[in-house]
Amino acid sequence: MTPPNEGAPLAEIYECVFEFQPGWVDLTLQDGTKAEAKALATEVVNRLNPLGLEIEKSAVFDDMVERAVDLNEDVPVLAAAYYTEAGEALSNLMVDGYGDEGVPRPSAEEVTPQLLQWANGESTGEPQITRLELPAGPAVRVQSLLKVKRMLGLGRKLTEFVRYAVFPPGMETLIVVTVTWEKIALTEEITELADEAVRTMRINLLPSGGRTAPADGGTA
Repeated sequence: MTPPNEGAPLAEIYECVFEFQPGWVDLTLQDGTKAEAKALATEVVNRLNPLGLEIEKSAVFDDMVERAVDLNEDVPVLAAAYYTEAGEALSNLMVDGYGDEGVPRPSAEEVTPQLLQWANGESTGEPQITRLELPAGPAVRVQSLLKVKRMLGLGRKLTEFVRYAVFPPGMETLIVVTVTWEKIALTEEITELADEAVRTMRINLLPSGGRTAPADGGTA
């Protein structure tokens, strides 16, 4: 989706809370710095079971640091990734909020084609589009393959994504949850994880002048 205009005032202040199942790691950074990402990764990696790991702890640490910095580049509401007990990252999850003061929230029909738009790639094949009733509000869910441009624009790689546009009742903000992964063979497993995670999401509107509370997340 196209991000909101830079500097445009948000109409509402809210918090996004997940009750993540084991395996999800909340990678949301407040400052977006590498130092903050390293501190977060150190805390998570130190809790991992070394007997279950199939790769070096240092490799998990490096992946987590790089992933956290990348996912927070555009300042999402929340960023997370799913790691197996073996230490392998399977998917990324990001939550974004779209809402400008005085601008009506788009309808489900209007937002659906935008969910298939990507700045660095293009949706391919016939997308799966469904309507949902989530605890956070009515939603549109789209799932599709994606051809992503490689570095320097040389060739493309195939990945897959599922996006949820959620319309929290009593709010004007549109909440968009995006989950991406590259291992197409694990699509069924990953979409189940994504669907389960989104069903736990709560969007709480905060009083005017309040501060957005940090989002709760699970750890591997």
